[in-house]
Amino acid sequence: MKSTLLNNISLLNDFATAGKAVLEFLRQRFGFDLWMITRTEGNDWIVLMAKDHGYNVKEGSVFHWSDSFCSRMVEGLGPCIAPQANLITAYAEAPIGQQVPIGAYIGFPLTYSDGTLFGTLCAIDPVPHSQSLQSEQPLIELLAGLLSSLLNAELATLAAKRQAERAEAEAMSDALTTLYNRRGWDKLVAMEEERCYRYGHSVCVFLVDLDDLKCVNDVSGHSAGDKLLIQASQALKEALRPTDIVARLGGDEFAILAIECDQKNAQAIAHRIRHCLNAAGVKASIGYALRHPQCGIQSALQEADAAMYRDKARHKS
Repeated sequence: MKSTLLNNISLLNDFATAGKAVLEFLRQRFGFDLWMITRTEGNDWIVLMAKDHGYNVKEGSVFHWSDSFCSRMVEGLGPCIAPQANLITAYAEAPIGQQVPIGAYIGFPLTYSDGTLFGTLCAIDPVPHSQSLQSEQPLIELLAGLLSSLLNAELATLAAKRQAERAEAEAMSDALTTLYNRRGWDKLVAMEEERCYRYGHSVCVFLVDLDDLKCVNDVSGHSAGDKLLIQASQALKEALRPTDIVARLGGDEFAILAIECDQKNAQAIAHRIRHCLNAAGVKASIGYALRHPQCGIQSALQEADAAMYRDKARHKS
């Protein structure tokens, strides 16, 4: 059955639906064993969508961006369409070509509204193709532009969606600190997990455990302990960005989800958290971990928890 993509283009009103339809259309029209829509995040090259017929690549797979043909295409070292990839020096020397057979390559950038790189629409095939494939560049470039436009339209609404979600979650807050409680945390994290999967966003999970709450409660009473919890919550809010989520999970444990946060930003946030807690006179143990595209936020939570306990052990030694 032939694709009706171009006849029904008005129905492709979101990035995920359009992406899958574009990959199906291109596969039917040009063949190629692998078509992908990807996201770049540092040196991570994340597969958001895939139409695979031989390379065993799945959605969520992560490769090294610097190894790819696409990284060289974006730098202008090779063409967007290479029917005989081995004739292009930049592609012949790319590490990915030593790992899997690539006879032909297609790749076009997907960009943010400011022109910076989001990822690519790309394809590889183990055998070379006819040079006539190059005449199809306007069509594939048009589809890449369509996907970029839909992506940016969705990303432009994310801030408003997050604000609405958090307003709805306000009812799920901790009475003492006014931070989100565990129910609110779980709800908001689930929504961000879906966005990470959809767009390849990076996030970082922080866990903060107060070191002295039990001692303060035992020595000075629970009212003093409550004051310590309030001081800690205020310090955490001061350290974070407006887009980040902070919750009191219970007792003396706090959790933070830093949105669209890479390793460099995570280190800066960890520094601010420590600074603000110290300024407030709050002693705490902190652990954090970045979400890996193949594992998800829950796995990052477990890593952050282990890191937090290592930090606590250092404080006791």
